[in-house]
Amino acid sequence: MAPTSTPLSILDLSPITEGSDAGQSFRNSLSLAQLGEKLGYRRYWLAEHHGMPGIASAATAVLLAYIGAGTSTIRIGAGGVMLPNHSPLVIAEQFGTLESLYPGRIDLGLGRAPGSDQRTAQALRRNLESDSDQFPQDVVELMDFMSKEPRQAVRAVPGQGLEVPVWILGSSTFGAQLAAHLGLPYAFASHFAPQQMMQAIRIYRETFKPSAQLQKPHVMLGFNVFVADTDAEAEFRASSWQQAFVNLRSGRPGRLPPPVEGYRQRVGASENALLDSVLSCSAVGSPETVRAGVDAFIARTGADELMITSQVFDHSARLRSYELLAGLRETVDA
Repeated sequence: MAPTSTPLSILDLSPITEGSDAGQSFRNSLSLAQLGEKLGYRRYWLAEHHGMPGIASAATAVLLAYIGAGTSTIRIGAGGVMLPNHSPLVIAEQFGTLESLYPGRIDLGLGRAPGSDQRTAQALRRNLESDSDQFPQDVVELMDFMSKEPRQAVRAVPGQGLEVPVWILGSSTFGAQLAAHLGLPYAFASHFAPQQMMQAIRIYRETFKPSAQLQKPHVMLGFNVFVADTDAEAEFRASSWQQAFVNLRSGRPGRLPPPVEGYRQRVGASENALLDSVLSCSAVGSPETVRAGVDAFIARTGADELMITSQVFDHSARLRSYELLAGLRETVDA
């Protein structure tokens, strides 16, 4: 299956680079969404994280309102909202507001992780009894708030009747089971946690139950892509993300650092093993190299859609990476 036949979307963490600030990150995010719209990417999603020095997308719905105002056709949404942090009613109202502002363009991806460390998660708690094990019930409650005929006495205004499309996000088999049971599209976080990807895909597809929202399974997979004119330049650009990933997993989260030459040769065996794992869901190199990597990943997984993330320090190089990737589809079409 060629890249041209598989829709591509954009996952943005609104990275804060060393020497910059959140305001610049937001302006960069808007320019990325605008480019994605121009190039034909299907969706632009922001991810909710908290307490991360290098990620500016904590107030996801607020930032989506800004992105929506600066775009006109591309679908925008959350990839995702970490529902244990929020009341389902509040999220129904927030995304009902977005759907009212930008009708037919809003997606709501839901995850059950806090998107933060445990101390930050405690500070985020919506009440003293907040529990991630309530996630399935919270999802059903949230969907009911946005339905045409809610069963609950409380009403989401705006929100009721808008039926914003809901996705289940996950990095384990739990989300796959829930998405299949509810008949919802499923997005797997293979771009940073690929270990259970194939098992989760299999469970989702084999146990999927059609619903009013979705008649057949739809799998979207996170995928890291770094495209440049040469393999060497792409490897250099990807070193910023590699540094940030190792720092995060080592308990040293920070802003996205500038790229360095030969990063993989500078770190030890444990760091390289960590990077080898996540690089199994990545394509880094020239357009030709990346085309082969994308094709192989789609052939292996049967993905219905790829959610592309590209954490590049230099914003112009980041835009260029998405542009080159979109160009691969145009080349195949021609």
